[in-house]
Amino acid sequence: MDRTDRIAEEIKKELSHIIRENIKDPRLPDFVSITAVKVTKDLRYAKVYVSIYGDETKKKDAIAALTSAAGFIRREVGQRISLRYTPEIHFKLDESIEQGMHISKLIEETMGGSGNQASDS
Repeated sequence: MDRTDRIAEEIKKELSHIIRENIKDPRLPDFVSITAVKVTKDLRYAKVYVSIYGDETKKKDAIAALTSAAGFIRREVGQRISLRYTPEIHFKLDESIEQGMHISKLIEETMGGSGNQASDS
């Protein structure tokens, strides 16, 4: 694990805490999970991948809430982690969990469907 990976993990941990404890935006649902943080080598930018439980409207609203709070969040991260430069934070919606659930459901339906056909004959 190189330096940027260690910093990304530390930022991820702090972001989770800051979002859970310090952001009181009503657009933010209770279930918001930071799935990954990717930091550029020069530590200037951080892409934060967020998983949000809810429909498309809730997801868009939550990303808007996080984006509007990005300056505050960046300051908080800067106070909690001693870095020469605190990265600019960009939030991205991570839908990999939902995609995985969808694929699992399709596999289950396919396996269940083929099992039923075999028992009918």
